[in-house]
Order: sequence, then C-alpha cells, then structure tokens
Amino acid sequence: MNFAAGIIKLTGKLDSSYSAHHVTKQIIRSATSMGANYEEACNAESRNDFVHKMQLVLKESQETLYWLKLLNKAELVNSPTDQILRALDEGTQINRIIAKSVLTAKQST
Repeated sequence: MNFAAGIIKLTGKLDSSYSAHHVTKQIIRSATSMGANYEEACNAESRNDFVHKMQLVLKESQETLYWLKLLNKAELVNSPTDQILRALDEGTQINRIIAKSVLTAKQST
C-alpha cells in the first residue's frame, strides 16, 4: 500500500501533457492493483489459489516497473529524477520478493 501511495504522489508531479496523462492512468492502475491482489492472495482458499493471485501481483509489479522506466526515459516528471529512481529501486525490490514468494509457493505444492 505504501508503494502504491508513493506512485500516486509521484504522478501528481507529472507534466500536463497527453502522454503524461496516459502513463498516469496506467501506472496508478498497475501499482494499486499490486496491493489489491496481494490482499486477495493473503486470503487465498488454497495454495494453488495463493500462487495464482501472487502471479497476478508479479504481473502488475512488472508492469509498474515498465511505466516507471518509461517515465524516466521520457522525462515526464516535473521534479528530480531521483524520485523515480527511488521508486524504481523499491519496485524492483518488491518484484524480487514477490517472484521469490511465487517460486517458493510453487515448490511447496
């Protein structure tokens, strides 16, 4: 949830172009979906259900990283790039944790 909130705050610093608006909608959707799907995974009905929902978290995490990289590459943020780099670092760490969780859960089935 903290990661998604940070992404929402970051998108408030984007310029007002059509491109920035498009990316804002996409990155907010994927970042907030990560947390929502994780909450569902925590209440999974079975290990297979848990794995499936965590794979959705991983998918959304990877998409969020893509949008962050695009923001950085296209220079759509009206603030220092270090904020995007911090978000990229945090997102990468989350992505690795989720990927490892999926792998561990799959091996336990």
